[in-house]
Amino acid sequence: MNGDSISAVWQRVLGTQPDPPRWLVLVCAGVALLAILPHPTWRLSRTVVTIAHEGGHGLTALLTGRRLAGIRLHSDTSGLTVSSGRPTGPGMILTAAAGYTAPSLLGLGGALLLAGGHVTALLWISIALLAALLVMVRNAFGLLAVVLTGAAFFAVSWYGGNQLQAVFAYLGVWFLLLAGVRPVIELQRKRRQGGARDSDADQLARLTGVSALLWVALFLVVALACLLVGGSRLLA
Repeated sequence: MNGDSISAVWQRVLGTQPDPPRWLVLVCAGVALLAILPHPTWRLSRTVVTIAHEGGHGLTALLTGRRLAGIRLHSDTSGLTVSSGRPTGPGMILTAAAGYTAPSLLGLGGALLLAGGHVTALLWISIALLAALLVMVRNAFGLLAVVLTGAAFFAVSWYGGNQLQAVFAYLGVWFLLLAGVRPVIELQRKRRQGGARDSDADQLARLTGVSALLWVALFLVVALACLLVGGSRLLA
């Protein structure tokens, strides 16, 4: 790749792309919803949410000064992030709280980028985040899931035209915004049935003395707020 090609790539990444028609944005929202609501498709698509969830734990652990030992993503869509440091305090609380809020917050950030016309930038930022996550994944399924997801983003960003990139980006952002709600509802359903007693919400309850139910409510408020704000920006 010569200097002119590199310059052209950077101009595209840093520049803006035309907004897709409103009907296409709505179609992307509908397709994203179809990937979330039916249980068979959710069993597959939920892996993307797990990547965002565990990535949120990992990034927050690093930002708060904790030592990140590794991340595991499992085929049943569960995951585990292991970090070391003080077992209590703000760093541990923020790390535990980051998982269920990460998909929605990523979706909101993506919506703000798309509202500014930065479609290609969104795709390359996603690739960079996935590459950083890949370094910390410690199991084969997790590596495969992250590599395949990153490869899809790279293929679309490198070979796709404006319309394909827009469809892929809007579909991904709608998915994160909508999918951020369902795991929180599933978490509380499991807790009500007597399961998930070591969930993020229950760990936060032990760390802070605040009821796990209130933490679940906070997760839900964040998810719904991101969906409302992000969705309105995508449709503006």
